[in-house]
Amino acid sequence: MIMPNTQAQRTLEFVGDAPAEPGKRTDEVVVAVSPAFADFFSQTIIGLSHADVIREILAGIEEQEVHARCIRVRHSSDLAVLAHTAAKLSGSGIGIGILSRGTSMIHQRDLPRLSSLELFPQSPLMTLETYRSIGSNAAQYAKGESPEPVPTLNDQMARPRWQAKAALLHLKETEQIVKQAKPVEVVPRFSVAEALGT
Repeated sequence: MIMPNTQAQRTLEFVGDAPAEPGKRTDEVVVAVSPAFADFFSQTIIGLSHADVIREILAGIEEQEVHARCIRVRHSSDLAVLAHTAAKLSGSGIGIGILSRGTSMIHQRDLPRLSSLELFPQSPLMTLETYRSIGSNAAQYAKGESPEPVPTLNDQMARPRWQAKAALLHLKETEQIVKQAKPVEVVPRFSVAEALGT
């Protein structure tokens, strides 16, 4: 007889729909999530739960004693747009953008949209530790510091191995766009659910 395994699985819901306003705190980092993040999708391209990813980013920010604020951007699935929108709304001028598949960017409001402080394009190589470091570095930039860039792995075979799935995820993400939608303030609400498996 096979006994079912029960595993606690963290889930995430973003609540709130008030228009995102420019921040007044100079000690904040704004995290912008994409249209389908923790909504249509619940995991990155390699199966990291969005709940764990956001918890790590927020923990990295808070470890630096910097305030974190989350927004949802529904009008675009372009990472640079997300990150730059976050930076422009951040009181410190520093923002993080993250797509459902896990690709991330740290941006600064005075940089051109297609530039960034740090870019993490290979989502299949991202770990929870990487996301925590992204939050930490963004917070250090917000404090006026110049942290060492987050080390990233590079695998030349990652792109061909994951390209088809990444394209499909991007297509599904783009289908969630609401063209004229303005960014909204959201609060992450975490819960733990028992997952049954065999």
